[in-house]
Amino acid sequence: MWGAATSSYQIEGAWNEDGKGESIWDHFTHRPYMIDNDETGDIAADHYHRMPADVAIMQSLGLQSYRFSISWPRVLPEGRGQVNQQGLDFYDRLVDQLLAADIRPTATLNHWDFPQTLQDSGGWMDRDSADRFADYARVMFDRLGDRVAYWATHNEPWVAAFLGFAKGEFAPGFHDVSSAYQVAHHLLLSHGKAVQAFRDGGYRGRIGIVLNLSSFEPASNQAADLAAHSRIYQEFYNLFLDPIYRGSYPADLFDWIGSHQPKVQPGDMEIIHQPIDCLGINYYATDRISYNIQGGLLKTKQEPVSAPGWGKTEMGWGVNPPGLGGVLMDIKSNYGNPPVFVTENGTAMLDIPDETGFVEDWGRLNYIKEHLHAVYNALQGGANVKGYYVWSLMDNFEWARGYTPRFGIVRVDFSTQKRTLKQSALWYRQTIAENSILI
Repeated sequence: MWGAATSSYQIEGAWNEDGKGESIWDHFTHRPYMIDNDETGDIAADHYHRMPADVAIMQSLGLQSYRFSISWPRVLPEGRGQVNQQGLDFYDRLVDQLLAADIRPTATLNHWDFPQTLQDSGGWMDRDSADRFADYARVMFDRLGDRVAYWATHNEPWVAAFLGFAKGEFAPGFHDVSSAYQVAHHLLLSHGKAVQAFRDGGYRGRIGIVLNLSSFEPASNQAADLAAHSRIYQEFYNLFLDPIYRGSYPADLFDWIGSHQPKVQPGDMEIIHQPIDCLGINYYATDRISYNIQGGLLKTKQEPVSAPGWGKTEMGWGVNPPGLGGVLMDIKSNYGNPPVFVTENGTAMLDIPDETGFVEDWGRLNYIKEHLHAVYNALQGGANVKGYYVWSLMDNFEWARGYTPRFGIVRVDFSTQKRTLKQSALWYRQTIAENSILI
């Protein structure tokens, strides 16, 4: 299943229109010095007002599925209680327009834009947020559950927990390692409660979670580097996959982090350990891991790895397409070969538009093509891959980096909001039409 992905805060704009409440990203970006150039997602790609035309672009590309996220405070301005009908209606119209264009909706409930009102009362550090998330999930299941094909509870909970609460780079901007692990647990708990709500309601469609799974290589065969590699792997993979698929947290990692372990109450693991229908994997890069005494709690150093002939992206990430195949085979071997979707894969490279706005982004095109080769190789190796979503459908607000990095296969001129298909979009359209990787 061929698709493209976006997220609500990165493209919608309309941050305070039609009854929408404030999100932690609204709050975070309105503080000085949090974002490059003090940019915000207040307008972003203005998708909230341009949604029908954007769906028409998706249809022109032949997308079979569109992965979007729902802004929790657009639907529940206070995070709980009264539903904002105008916000709910927006997603209702989006789903109907997608279906009319023969595009399967794939909805993510939480792509980080958590309600600020709930943050003010403790946020994800507050255990009650897991119940508030389940309540919000029911609202969305009740309204859209008859038409949405695939649901994801959370997008990249590692990022929400560790960049938001340990490193302070993302909203809400905290810097406390213990909080990050507790937040990770509450995100998983809320995931389990939402899956329970989905099952209890007998809704159509399938449900899972989306994780950011980089590929990791030890820097050497020395014991210190191998142990460092194991710690990184456990934090990115086992910390989230083990509770969901095995009903337990990784013992070695928890021994290492000691007093930073989250508080887990009786019954929590049973709630988290709910059967899910599919797993989303966001893959961008491979890192080489070595032991470093100054490397934070895990005592590690991460360096980008690029395959021969590739440099780095505009984000400073390496480019290693075989790493995606390795991740897919890893999930096959270690977690029972569940149905998997590559829910994000793409790159930010220097885009130079011509006088019409067209971009010959051959670097991005080749990036996508080579990663699709890796998906094909994993399929040949027996990995249960069901779909691929390029990140991103359009240029957008790239979190702390603002508007400079451009990931889209569709260019957005943010001064006029004009959309222009890039070379990669034209290639992707043909790839979808032929269901094969075009040389």
